Amino acid sequence: MNNPNPKILVTGGAGYIGCHAVSALQKAGYEVLILDNLVYGHRYIAEEVLKAELIVGDTSDRPLLDQIFSTHNIAAVMHFAAYAYVGESVTNPAKYYRNNVVGTLTLLEAMVEANVNQFVFSSTCATYGEPNQVPIPESHPQNPINPYGMSKLMVEHILKDFDTAYNLKSVAFRYFNAAGADPEGKMGEDHNPETHLIPLILATALEQRDHISVFGSDYPTPDGTCIRDYIHVNDLADAHVLGLEYLRKGGETTAFNLGNGNGYSVKEVIETAKKVTQKPINVVISDRRAGDPPVLVGSSDRARNILGWQPQYADLEKILKHAWYWANR
Repeated sequence: MNNPNPKILVTGGAGYIGCHAVSALQKAGYEVLILDNLVYGHRYIAEEVLKAELIVGDTSDRPLLDQIFSTHNIAAVMHFAAYAYVGESVTNPAKYYRNNVVGTLTLLEAMVEANVNQFVFSSTCATYGEPNQVPIPESHPQNPINPYGMSKLMVEHILKDFDTAYNLKSVAFRYFNAAGADPEGKMGEDHNPETHLIPLILATALEQRDHISVFGSDYPTPDGTCIRDYIHVNDLADAHVLGLEYLRKGGETTAFNLGNGNGYSVKEVIETAKKVTQKPINVVISDRRAGDPPVLVGSSDRARNILGWQPQYADLEKILKHAWYWANR
């Protein structure tokens, strides 16, 4: 018998971005059910910090999905369950296509069967590939240069086809660089392995690492290092709630960029981290990495205009202060 209270199913809700989205949903008054295989997610965040109902399982497990939809009154799905290491996607593309594409397809098929037709999707700016204009608008050509970006683009195409065929409405959010942590220090970035710049810089400040590597100092940018668009994870989470509410009001299938619209160079991030941490940070200049564009900055005008999204933590110093608070927990 169905639970009368509608819930939002959040896949990957025990992971970095997913757990912040769960918290934002709870604050907005939604009941949440988390599905996470705990490969990268954390049980204690789901159960102890968020006090949310957690089902440990995989999006590729169709019988489990059918059971969830038949025993819970699921109103919509927010989907974060994906592998997201670009380098690994190049060396092991099968893992990415199986999880990110086939797992998502299995989830969507189960939704159609259960007559659940609202889906908020965690996509990525990696679907654009090398930018031919900055800031990047949603209309920019999508030409991914790695299997991770391609796996997300495939799902975006699937979502358009599922709208046409089954009237399943979706919002795809193309993130730029998620960063920061819950301002109260309850949740934050905790990957293993960690590949993101800000937590690696802070680990260096904490002397957990000998140095931070800067990959290339000869790019055509003001200080020679790559420029990226950093967006606070709480601002990302807020956008997902707005995306859900857009669908619940009858919004059409679409995609939005999520970024701050301005970029910071690697050197600027390091200098700001030195200011925030009051610690020395040993920097080693290394060779460029293949496939790193000099500048990646997104235009989020559509999200602001259509969803009414207003980032609260666009300032790099705030992002680093929250991440530093979390790193010192």
